[in-house]
Amino acid sequence: MPEPPPVETVSAATLSDEERSARATRSGGEPLLTSETTRSPYLDYEQIDTLLSLQRLRSDGAAELSFHIMGQVKELLFKLLHAEFSRARDELARDDPESALWTLRRALPVQRLLVQCWDVLRAMSPAEFNEFRDLLGAASGVQSFMYRRLEFVLGNKNPAMLRPHSGVPSIAAQVAADLAAPSLYDEAVRLLARRGAAIPEDHLTADVAAAYRPHPSVERAWADCYRPDGDLLLRRLAEALCDVAYEFARWRAVHLLLVERTIGNKPGSGASSGLAWLRAASEHRFFPELWTARNLL
Repeated sequence: MPEPPPVETVSAATLSDEERSARATRSGGEPLLTSETTRSPYLDYEQIDTLLSLQRLRSDGAAELSFHIMGQVKELLFKLLHAEFSRARDELARDDPESALWTLRRALPVQRLLVQCWDVLRAMSPAEFNEFRDLLGAASGVQSFMYRRLEFVLGNKNPAMLRPHSGVPSIAAQVAADLAAPSLYDEAVRLLARRGAAIPEDHLTADVAAAYRPHPSVERAWADCYRPDGDLLLRRLAEALCDVAYEFARWRAVHLLLVERTIGNKPGSGASSGLAWLRAASEHRFFPELWTARNLL
């Protein structure tokens, strides 16, 4: 399992609780409006000047800035969710489902915020989008490597989806590492087995880089968690994972509606058929046996 990337730190003066209290006393409780350095500490910590320099528009269209920024916001949220789901996966691998549940709890509002990103773009009319759509060229969200890493860490594995990123070796290596690593769901199923579920060894040791194949034993194991005498901790995990899958499905469904509202049935910029391709993608469900286990209850 690949190690998480090191945390990048920016050298800066630290403050203790006592120092913060002393500064507030000296200022009379008012915020300081000057900095001891040439740059403000907030600017240094958040790198705001760099962040706000990354919007490079290609038209004078009134809605392009909204489209551009929301695309960047979604990428940041993909990055955050990838980090949280990777952490939860590793916590399950360490047999620490309580920590994984806390991590998934933290990720859930991020997923809901991601869905709300579509509400901002919903305010853009078809005419406003058409003012700059041609200038996007072949750029398409399907080329997002951070989104692909997110899908891979959740378990939607497809080796063919490495191809869009092959032109940038450093990015291709990151995506390939997620493809080759166990997913969050792989580790959840292994946890079920360690907690006594009768899941065949060949299923537990299947190639994690291949598309996941549902198994009846996993379906039964999840169903057992919901029975009155079932493992309450595993039931909580099942519901937390259902929340993840539900919010991801909701994100795809709202995306489909937004595309239909904005461009109708036109082909996508990435050469997809547009609505038909998105509609098929929206039918996918992460953690499939968690959904079908409802049939056994």
